[in-house]
Amino acid sequence: MTSSTRLRSWFEDLEKQTHAARLGMWAFIASEALLFTGLFALYAGYRTTYPQAFGEAAAHTDLVLGSAMTFVLVTSSFAVAVGLGGVRENRPRWTMPSLLTAIVLGFVFLGLKATEYAEHFRHGIFPGHYYRFAELSEPGARIFFTLYYVMTGLHALHVIGGIALLAALAWSTHRGRWTAGYHTPLELGGMYWHFVDVVWLFLWPLFYLLR
Repeated sequence: MTSSTRLRSWFEDLEKQTHAARLGMWAFIASEALLFTGLFALYAGYRTTYPQAFGEAAAHTDLVLGSAMTFVLVTSSFAVAVGLGGVRENRPRWTMPSLLTAIVLGFVFLGLKATEYAEHFRHGIFPGHYYRFAELSEPGARIFFTLYYVMTGLHALHVIGGIALLAALAWSTHRGRWTAGYHTPLELGGMYWHFVDVVWLFLWPLFYLLR
């Protein structure tokens, strides 16, 4: 695909089109960051109100699984970075395996999260008024796990969206669409995936480490 076919008619040149695309992605990421920032602020407010209950509830999340999910997502981000670097350095043969690795790791993350959810469900740990965990019956624990499901569930939806995006980029890579001179969609997809990983790096200490 030539530069002329990649250039949209409303842009003067490919450089300005790339700049606009990056700006649009940063604006999108900023809006998503605001969404999670509001949830983080809500968490902080409730943790201040129920410090002991939040600490006791956090002790009932699976630290090993949480840490494993962190490792999986960080590794997937590294794989995406390797893939993008391959295109930039005219070594596109690295890109397809790297994207596929990130996709597989994304599914591994979702599998680990589903495993943890299932374990909670077996103990009656549900969100909101469905909460049935007798060992921690105080309101603070119920609020903790409600926030846990809302925030980690929302993050999981972003992971699913990221997997779909990476799959589309992998298919485009297979068709040979990206070169060192033009790989903007691949770069933007990598930005989104890194954002998803960064959000988890904030969720991990809130729900697993602050016991």
